[in-house]
Amino acid sequence: KESRRRKEGRKEGRIMILAVLFANSVGNVLIERFNGVPAEERLTWRSFLVKLGAENLKGVKNEELLVACHKSVYIVYTMLGDVSIFLVGKDEYDELALAEAIFIITGAVKDICGKPPTERVFLDKYGRICLCLDEIVWNGLLENTDKDRIKRLIRLKPPSEF
Repeated sequence: KESRRRKEGRKEGRIMILAVLFANSVGNVLIERFNGVPAEERLTWRSFLVKLGAENLKGVKNEELLVACHKSVYIVYTMLGDVSIFLVGKDEYDELALAEAIFIITGAVKDICGKPPTERVFLDKYGRICLCLDEIVWNGLLENTDKDRIKRLIRLKPPSEF
């Protein structure tokens, strides 16, 4: 069943979380999810976010949130271990809503990795992180925020049980 929020978001045609991007310490993109961003603009956004992180995330404490505004959208970003995380939103997803979303995402990544991840641990857990991210942000909307519900939804069964 689709949630009411998903249906409303689709009805309105508005996508509010435009991008979720994970990058390593040298700026290589590890995961990216764009919602409602034209393909020709994605490279520009990717480059902008990585440059923003390179300029501002040096020496930042784990999970310390930084905020920026660019072209009428809000950007909230942070470091988690060796990985930087960026969220871009508009409309109702201002810096406060994005801060809530990034808090949920960082908590989920820490749960999956067991601690703030190194790049290697992050890549080892890539599949579960992607599943988790898909449960938290769906089509540009913040969908699931409850930690236990997210864990239940991403539970993977070993191939022998199929």
